[in-house]
Amino acid sequence: ELLLRDVSDEKIINNLRAAYGLDQPLYKQLIKYVTSVMTGNLGYSIRFNRPVVTLIWEHVPATLLLMTTALGISIFFGIALGILAAIKPFSILDNFVSFISLAGYSLPIFWFGQILVIVFSIKLNLFPSGGMFNIREGYTGLNHALDVAKHLTLPALCFSSYYLALISRITRTSMIEELRREYVTTARSKGLSERIVYLKHMLRNAILPVITIIGMGIGLMFTGSVLTETVFSWPGLGRLTFDSISARDYPVLMGLFIMVSVAVIIGNFIADVLYSVLDPRIRNDR
Repeated sequence: ELLLRDVSDEKIINNLRAAYGLDQPLYKQLIKYVTSVMTGNLGYSIRFNRPVVTLIWEHVPATLLLMTTALGISIFFGIALGILAAIKPFSILDNFVSFISLAGYSLPIFWFGQILVIVFSIKLNLFPSGGMFNIREGYTGLNHALDVAKHLTLPALCFSSYYLALISRITRTSMIEELRREYVTTARSKGLSERIVYLKHMLRNAILPVITIIGMGIGLMFTGSVLTETVFSWPGLGRLTFDSISARDYPVLMGLFIMVSVAVIIGNFIADVLYSVLDPRIRNDR
């Protein structure tokens, strides 16, 4: 008898199929979904029982905070390490930076995050092991900002490790290639200091491949934050993605995938604009 359904159960199932459009052909379902997306309606979450758009926007600030912090760390330290390594190629400093970059590029994020938690949270008790802020204390104002920064430190370091290593390697390679250019010899023959030659002349040309990586990373960071936010219980889009996968909440997953696609397009557009700003030759060719 457990396999039999009464009339009320059958009516509920039919009503749900009609509400979600599952009783229509696939092409009509596709047209309905695309039309809804174009109007800003991404559907309704099955697990959270809330509109997908509202659910996503509530998690966007946490991910943007983590992503911008990690991206800032990666860009600043990655370019700085790449320049230092390129000043004296194949020196002790260059080999050390190369080793650090290779380690950061190879280490799995979820493993590196757990190591950070064990060392700095459990052993040394310097930083919180998870979350975005301390709920029990209820800080406000400046104390709340400092509390969020303290919770942000370990996730940002973990999240930035991969892109920091990648940017440093690309910066080093590009700078070494620029060393062979004739304009570098000309700049040195004019008596310019090495700092001006490297930072003002060489870096401007060597930075273009780095901008490509940064533009791609803006979109990919939304999906790459899944592991980091899961390890550190960070309430962002990555954690929402993990929870939606576990619950098979397909409307939320579809909304997240659309958002990531838009982020990739925006990232590539920003990279193209920066190309034109930094390299006048590209702007003149257009």
